[in-house]
Amino acid sequence: MHQLSQQKTHYRTCNLCEAMCGLEITYKNKEIISIKGDKNDVLSKGHICPKAVALKDLYDDKDRLKTPLKKTKNGWKSISWEAAFDEVANKLKEIQLTHGNNAVATYQGNPNVHNVGLILYGKPFIKSLHTKNKYTASSVDQLPHHIASLLMFGHQMLIPIPDVDRTDFLLILGANPVVSNGSMLTAPDFANRIKKIKKRGGKVINIDPRFTETSKIASQHYYIKPGKDALFLWGLIHVIFDENLVNETSLFPQLKGLEIVKKIAKDFSPSTIEKSIGISSEEIINIAISFAKAKTAVCYGRLGVSTQEFGGMCQWLVNVLNTITRNIDAKGGALFTQPVIDLVMMSGMNGKTGTFDRYRSRVHNLPEYSGEFPVTTLADEILTEGEHQIKAMVCIAGNPVLSTPNGTKLEKALAQLDFMVSIDIYLNETSKYADIILPSTTGLETAHYDLAFHQLAIRNTAKYSGSLFKKEENQRHDWEVLNALTERMTGKKNLATPKMMLDFMLKYSTYKKEIPSIDALQKHPHGIDFGALKPCLTQRLFTADKKINLAPKVFVDDVPRLKKMLKSSTKNNSFPFYLLGRRQLRTNNSWMHNSEILIKGKNRCTLFINTKDAEKLGLKNQENVTVTSKASSVKIPIEITDNIQQGVVSIPHGFGHHRKGIKMSLAQKNAGVSINDLTLDSNIDSLTGNADFSGTRVQISK
Repeated sequence: MHQLSQQKTHYRTCNLCEAMCGLEITYKNKEIISIKGDKNDVLSKGHICPKAVALKDLYDDKDRLKTPLKKTKNGWKSISWEAAFDEVANKLKEIQLTHGNNAVATYQGNPNVHNVGLILYGKPFIKSLHTKNKYTASSVDQLPHHIASLLMFGHQMLIPIPDVDRTDFLLILGANPVVSNGSMLTAPDFANRIKKIKKRGGKVINIDPRFTETSKIASQHYYIKPGKDALFLWGLIHVIFDENLVNETSLFPQLKGLEIVKKIAKDFSPSTIEKSIGISSEEIINIAISFAKAKTAVCYGRLGVSTQEFGGMCQWLVNVLNTITRNIDAKGGALFTQPVIDLVMMSGMNGKTGTFDRYRSRVHNLPEYSGEFPVTTLADEILTEGEHQIKAMVCIAGNPVLSTPNGTKLEKALAQLDFMVSIDIYLNETSKYADIILPSTTGLETAHYDLAFHQLAIRNTAKYSGSLFKKEENQRHDWEVLNALTERMTGKKNLATPKMMLDFMLKYSTYKKEIPSIDALQKHPHGIDFGALKPCLTQRLFTADKKINLAPKVFVDDVPRLKKMLKSSTKNNSFPFYLLGRRQLRTNNSWMHNSEILIKGKNRCTLFINTKDAEKLGLKNQENVTVTSKASSVKIPIEITDNIQQGVVSIPHGFGHHRKGIKMSLAQKNAGVSINDLTLDSNIDSLTGNADFSGTRVQISK
C-alpha cells in the first residue's frame, strides 16, 4: 500500500501521430509504471495505439542523444552547447558570406508539426537565414491538399474535414485510416467510427490498389490501378452532371467555375475511363449516384491520391465532388474547423494565407509553395554546380535519406556538403552526415499543445499537457536550441517562452472567455470539447472575391496532361510491377524503430505480392527476392497475399536502417530495406512538385 501511494498519474496528449490520443501515465519518481488510454479524454475517449506505450522506450532509450556531438577525424565527440551554437552560427555565416544566402538550405521533417516548440521557433530561425532553399516533408506528403485549399478557398490551411461521425456515406480514396487514425484528419479510433457509420445504416466504400485494414471493415472495396484516381473522380463528376444530380444549395451564389467543370467532365465518361482505372463503368455510375443521393456524404482522399502523378488534381476534384453534391460546409459532409488557437484566422488577418509559384527552383524549374521548394529537387540542388548551389544544410527533426525519393542519391549529395547540422535525438541515416548534431528533449520531457492538428480535428477541442519529467541539466528543449541559433544569426534576443506565445495567441481566440490563458486550460487535464464542427465557410473564405473557386486556372490547365495519360499505354515490360508504400500501426514514417515493444515480433518489412504473380514467378512465401527500379535494387522477403491487386507490390516506408555509422541498435537489428532507395526523384506531380511514389515501376527476380 505504501508502494502504491508513491505512484502518481499524469495526463497528456500523445504527439506521435495525428490522432491526438489522450494518455493516462502512471509513474513513480522518474520510472514509468504504465501508459494507457485516458477514458476521460474529450477527443479519444480511451483509445490509443501501440505507439503510445512506446513513449516509455523513447524516454529510456540509451541510444538517444542528450548533448551536442561534433564530428572529428577520430569520430564523434561531445562538446558544450555554447561551443556548438557558436560553431554552427559562425559556419553558416561564413558560407553565406562566401557563396550567398541561398547556399544554406533547410529541411524540416514530419516531427516539426507534432511539437509546439519546433512550430513556434522554427520559422524565426529559418527566416534569419534569408535563404530561398527551404524544404519540408510536405512535398512528399500533403502539398496537393494545401494548394487546392489555397486556390479554391483562399488559404493554404483551410482544409475540409470529413464529418465522419455524422455522415451516411464515406468514400475513401488512397487512405488507410484504420491504421493512421486519420491523416489531414484527426479522428482517433477511426475503426470504431466506421463501424458506427455502418451501424446507423450508412455506407463506407474504400478505393485502393490494396485490400487494406480499412477495406476489411468497409461496406465495399474496389481495386483501382495505381495513379488513376483523378480519372475515377472525373468519372464520378461526369455521372453527377449527366444525371442532373448537382445539388444547388445556399452556397452556390458563392461558387464560380461550375460551368467550366461541367464542360471538362463531359470528356471523362465512365465508358471512356473504365479500362484505364480497372473499375467498370457500371460500378462508377452506381457509386456516383449513391453518393449524390445519400442524405449526407463525404469523399476523403489522402496520401495515396496526393503522392501520384496527378496529386494536385486529385485533391482539387475531391473538393469539387463534395461541393457539387451539397456536401461542402455541411453536416455529415466536409466541414471546416474553428479551433481554440485558430491559425487560419490569425494568419489570414495578417495577409499570410499562402503562396504558390511566385518563383521556381534553380535546377528542375519546380514551383515554390509558401516559400519552400519540392524536396524532390534537393539532391540536385546540392550536386549541380553554379550560382545558388547548396553548400550547407540545417536538418530539423527529419530523416530525408529514408523519407524522400531516391535516398541513395541524397546520401551522395549530403556527403559533399561543406557543412551540415542536424537537430535530432539520434545518430541516424541522415544526421550521420552532419558535422554537428544538436539533440533536444523529447516526448515526456516537453510541454505540449497541438497547434497543427487541432486545425484538422473532427471536433473543436483544446488540451494542454505540461511536461511529465524535468529535463536533465545538460539538456535543451528544441525551442531553446532554435532560439539560441536565431539569436546568434540576428543578434537579437527573444525572451518569450512557448507558454507566453500561446497565451498571446489565446487573446485572439473565439473562446478567450472560456480559456483566457494556458494556465486556465491546464486545469482541464482531459481537455475541453467545444462541440462538433459547424458550417462556417462563408465567414472563413479568403479568396479576393469571397467566392469558392471551383475551377482554378492552374488545375484546369493541367487537364490536357491527364487526357494524354488516358490515351497512352501504361504497359512496361522491363518494369512490370507498380510499387506502393504502406503504413503500419507500430511505426511512424522512419521513427519508432528503436523501441523494443514496437519492433518485436514478426518481420514487418516484407514485399506484398499477389498470389498469382508469385506463382508466375515461381516464388514461395518468405523467399528473398531482388526488387529493381531505375534508381536501385534491394533484397527483401516476400509475403504472398490475395489482398493486393495483380501487377502491384508493396513495401512499408520508413525502414532501411542497415546503413553504417548510425547508432540505433534495435533499428539496425531489424533494419529492413528503404522503399525510397527504389523511388525516383524524377517522378513528380508536375503541377505541384509533390513526389509521385505511385509511379515507381519495378521488376522482381529471385
